[in-house]
Amino acid sequence: MGARPRRPLRQSRWAGVVIAAVSTSVVLTLLAVVITGSEGWPRVQEAFFNGDKFAETWPDIAQAFLKNLQIFAVAELFILVFALLVAVMRGVRSPVLFPLKLFAIVYVDLFRGIPSIVIIYMFGFGIPALGIDGVPDDPWFWGVVTLVIVWTAYVSEVYRAGIESVHPSQDAAARSLGLSGFQALRFVVLPQAVRRVIPPLMNDAIGLTKDTALVSFLGPIEAFRRSQMKVSADFNFTPYLVAAVLFLLITIPLTRLTDWLVARERKRTQANAR
Repeated sequence: MGARPRRPLRQSRWAGVVIAAVSTSVVLTLLAVVITGSEGWPRVQEAFFNGDKFAETWPDIAQAFLKNLQIFAVAELFILVFALLVAVMRGVRSPVLFPLKLFAIVYVDLFRGIPSIVIIYMFGFGIPALGIDGVPDDPWFWGVVTLVIVWTAYVSEVYRAGIESVHPSQDAAARSLGLSGFQALRFVVLPQAVRRVIPPLMNDAIGLTKDTALVSFLGPIEAFRRSQMKVSADFNFTPYLVAAVLFLLITIPLTRLTDWLVARERKRTQANAR
C-alpha cells in the first residue's frame, strides 16, 4: 500500500520532463525559423557565423585563451586568501583592532563601488606612469593585481556571510572548552563558514573567468584581444564567437559544478535537520 503512490508520482515527473522538452524544442525551432527566414539573415550569418572563418581563427584564439586561464589561476589563488583575511578583519570586535575593521569596510565599499574597468585603467596605466624604481610596468602583472583587488572585495563579503551564518553558540562552546578567540575562529568557525560558501565562491570564480578579458585593455594578447585583432584584419565578427565559445567551455562546467555543490549542501543540511 505504501509503495503504490510512488509510481504515479514518478510518471508525472517524467511527463513533466517530456512536456518541458517538447515545448522548449518548439519555441527554439520557431525562433530559428523566424531568424533564419529574415531578410538580413544571410548578411548576419556571413558576418557572425562564418564556418570557414571560425575554423581558421580557432587555433590562434584558443592559444591566446591559455593566457586567460593563467590570469584566472594566479588571481583566484590570491583572491581566496586575501578575501578571507579581509572578512576576518571586518568581523573583529576588539577596540584595539578597530583600525583593521575600518580599513576592511572602506576597502570593500570602495572597490565594490567603482567599475572594474576604471580600476584597471587607474592601476594599469597610472601606477607604471609614476616611474617609481622597483615598481613593475608589466601590463600582465597589473592586470592580475587589479583583478585581485576588485574580486577580493566581492569574495570577502561571501566569506563574511558564511562566518555570520555560523551560530554564536559554536564560538561560545569552543571558548568554554578553553580555546582562545583566535583558536575558536580558526578551528571551529572558519571551517564551517568556508564549507557553507563553496557554491557562491564557485559563482564568483565564474565571474572572474569572464573578467579576465578586461585585462586586454592593458595590452596583453589574450583571447578577447586576439579576436579583436582578427576582426580588425577582415571586418568579420566570427572571431568574437570563437572567444565566446571558449569562455563557455569553462563557465558552463563550472556552473554545473556549482549546481551540484548547492544540491549536495541542501541534502546535507536536510539530513542534519532530521
